[in-house]
Amino acid sequence: MELPDGDFLDLDWAPDPETDGAPAPLVVLLHGLEGSARSKYALQAYRALGRRGVATVGLNFRGCSGEPNRLSRMYHSGETGDLRFVLRLLHERFPQRPLGAVGFSVGGNVLLKYLGEVGAGNGSVPAVAPAAAVAVSVPFDLSLGADWIERGFSRVYRCYLVRKLHRKVRLKADRLRSLIDVDRVLAARTFREFDELATAPVHGFAGAEDYYRRSSSARFVEHIRIPTLVIQSLDDPFLPARAVPREALESNDSIELRLCGRGGHVGFVAGSPWRPLFWAEETAAAYLAERLLGASGPAAERD
Repeated sequence: MELPDGDFLDLDWAPDPETDGAPAPLVVLLHGLEGSARSKYALQAYRALGRRGVATVGLNFRGCSGEPNRLSRMYHSGETGDLRFVLRLLHERFPQRPLGAVGFSVGGNVLLKYLGEVGAGNGSVPAVAPAAAVAVSVPFDLSLGADWIERGFSRVYRCYLVRKLHRKVRLKADRLRSLIDVDRVLAARTFREFDELATAPVHGFAGAEDYYRRSSSARFVEHIRIPTLVIQSLDDPFLPARAVPREALESNDSIELRLCGRGGHVGFVAGSPWRPLFWAEETAAAYLAERLLGASGPAAERD
């Protein structure tokens, strides 16, 4: 899909479930850092939702569908403009289909931030609010998360993801040289270094800490006004347990928090190696199906 700024997004559509003739509800799925709409947890979510009669479309963030995006800018943890654009387009194209949303990791942060912005009435363009939402393994505080992932085994995840970010920069090096010091970015070894040298200047932030402060979803959850399930673990290697904004989540009547002692980051696998149960994806699908299948009419809109 073409965007107003001259860039593009790719949407991946899961097969529509069989229904009794009524249009199936439609859920937009947001993936995590350096994932895609075809990441394994996304495929599990499509299957779980389809079994319950809910259709799904996966939103690939800019540059994550296998083809570099056109502009210097990419995606980041607080970018909600593209989600706003996609939800409005889907609402206009399918006005009778209730809309839902599910986000994993960075996608969960983007989703909760967007829902908080809508609830607070932020944004110059009227926004489409999904009828229900689920966020899994959310990095609520990006600054604390950037430091936490430098501890112990968590650094394995950081090394893997930073290398993938480096590859994105190499692909667009000629275009980015006027904005950033590409050689210094490619020498960055931590999220904080990469965000200070690349994410912040490319996307208009004063620095990494400014980016983290303005993009972290923790300060937006109090404004969420639609039914939202948050699935989080206390042993998440991307975020310390103290960074989960429990008071704000639990005091918001629109939010249901399921806080697990174990589950890792987008893990929550039960069962056996021979018959695994992907608990988070199944729980998210059940929550969304229960609320969307009973909904009718167009998605709600907020100015």
